[in-house]
Amino acid sequence: SMTSRRVFVSVVTGGVLTSPRLARGQKAVSPTRIGWLSATSRVNDHANLEAVRAELQALGYAEGQNLVIQGRWADGAVDRLPQLAVELVRLPVHVLCTDGSPASVAAKHATSTIPIVFARVAFPDQSGLVASYSRPGGNITGIAYVDQEYGKRLELLREAAPKVARVALVYNPENPASGLAVDETRRWAARMHVSLEPHELRGPADLDRIFGAIVARRPDALMTTADTQIVAARVPIVEFSTRHRLVSGAGYSGRARDFVYAGGLMFYGASIPEMFRRAARAVDKILKGARPGDLPVERPTKFDMIINLKAAKAMGLALPKPLLLRADEVI
Repeated sequence: SMTSRRVFVSVVTGGVLTSPRLARGQKAVSPTRIGWLSATSRVNDHANLEAVRAELQALGYAEGQNLVIQGRWADGAVDRLPQLAVELVRLPVHVLCTDGSPASVAAKHATSTIPIVFARVAFPDQSGLVASYSRPGGNITGIAYVDQEYGKRLELLREAAPKVARVALVYNPENPASGLAVDETRRWAARMHVSLEPHELRGPADLDRIFGAIVARRPDALMTTADTQIVAARVPIVEFSTRHRLVSGAGYSGRARDFVYAGGLMFYGASIPEMFRRAARAVDKILKGARPGDLPVERPTKFDMIINLKAAKAMGLALPKPLLLRADEVI
């Protein structure tokens, strides 16, 4: 029946439907609807959405009373994002909250009127998402990565293993932000006299070819950019780098700290939960009347560094004490 379908949809999307049967004389308040769009899966995205939920709750929104969150996840199939964005626009929602570059681009194509707040986006000014950091313009604003992260990751790898001279960098050419990350890392690498060897990964089918190419060139270290496809392949990538004793550093994409938990050596990047808490604050400002195009794009202020000692041991690395002392988390 339609009713059971509606209840099912609300449960599946994490929304809560307010009961149509209200006591006489009670006024039905229509809740604020927030659309959530992500390229990853519901499981991989859980912590990000929870950070938004918690912050909105702290700002006075109560799910099931004055707030409904409608979620759509592409489960790694980036080509599904445009359709999912259109679904959310048609509901309609009052604000679209997007996670990552591909979801943000899809949302921007789907609507020029519904406000969009993005998080976890690299180079939004260069990828055409916003006009500029200070005046994003149109119906969009959000929280971006900072470009220096790429250089910082290289520096930390160098600190962990001073002999690092050649670095393989795995990226997804179909993600424009990933391509820009390669350019940025290349600039830093040149400054540090490190040679960078980019390898393209569009999906799991590319792994064997990439691994073969890396083995043939025998670099000292392996880095990855932040991308859904790369996070999905984190286990084989980490196993490969450990087997070949490649010092590894991960870019952030959703749960790229999972790279470290899966056995990678090191992660450094903007605190993702903090990015999403700030995105929720921007959503609140917009719901209170601010125009998204006038809200400057924010840059992260909090960074996390995670080090895996077991991985260091497996690679035969003795990590310097100052590096360990600076880590937020040591596994």
